[in-house]
Amino acid sequence: MDSSNSPSTKPLYRGTQIVWYLLGLLEILLAFRLVLKLFAANSTAVFTSFIYGITYVFTAPFLSVFSITKVSGNIFEWTTLLAMFVYWIIAIGIVKLFLIGKTVSIPEAADKLNSQEK
Repeated sequence: MDSSNSPSTKPLYRGTQIVWYLLGLLEILLAFRLVLKLFAANSTAVFTSFIYGITYVFTAPFLSVFSITKVSGNIFEWTTLLAMFVYWIIAIGIVKLFLIGKTVSIPEAADKLNSQEK
């Protein structure tokens, strides 16, 4: 059986697309947060407040990991970089889990197992 014609291929592909899309959206929001903090954006501005509010939940688990680097009011938030990295790793793990469900032929599985032995 050709694994590319399996009924599970399209849903798995869509699932991985959704994971990468959500990660991209989160990474963009976190990048905005990083830049706004770095350039000491006015935290009372609507856009800045929105970005800080929406990204806080994603950075909160990491806030006490590193100390904040502050120079003349500008803040380099290492925790935001850590959050970006951790969420990227999580997305890779989720995509790998999706790919476990991919249908493979017996010869393809044998080839993969043989390559893992080396």
